[in-house]
Amino acid sequence: MEKGKIIFLNGVTSSGKTSIVEAMQSYDDPFFYVVANDLFENTIGDKHLQTDYWKYLSEAIVMMYHTAKVFSDHGKHVLIDGILVERPELAPHYEQVKQIFEGYPLDIVELYCPIDICRQRNIERGDRREEQSDEQHQIMAQNINYSYSIDTSMNTPEECAEKIIAALFKTNHEPLKNM
Repeated sequence: MEKGKIIFLNGVTSSGKTSIVEAMQSYDDPFFYVVANDLFENTIGDKHLQTDYWKYLSEAIVMMYHTAKVFSDHGKHVLIDGILVERPELAPHYEQVKQIFEGYPLDIVELYCPIDICRQRNIERGDRREEQSDEQHQIMAQNINYSYSIDTSMNTPEECAEKIIAALFKTNHEPLKNM
């Protein structure tokens, strides 16, 4: 069985990852399953997150990667809604990701958005600290070999989804029609 594609959407908070995931999941072909940092963070009890947040989150993130491999092994395409950060608990994070996904069809997509726009989105959302994107940007992994990059401040989530799918699947998908 051919392995499903694994597409890692990498970007700081409020760069548009989840909105793009939702837009990509609106396609019938290709069809995507999703694993996300937020979803796997919810597998950890609050007591443990409050005790040693990064220790437990790092373990859950590695398990998330292995879960993505299971989907791929079954021929299913999977989106990873995450961020490659270099924290001591994960370092070297990018190298670990390359090792875990060796032999798998992994594409890492850079979701770029100017920090000032992310900061404004954080304020508007109200569920993030204003400076959270800045903090994440400071610890993001460097020198990542991206398969594709897109500026999410210049494109709607639907346009981003369409461009990512076209680039990574080398096909021309018809834009989705609103029903």
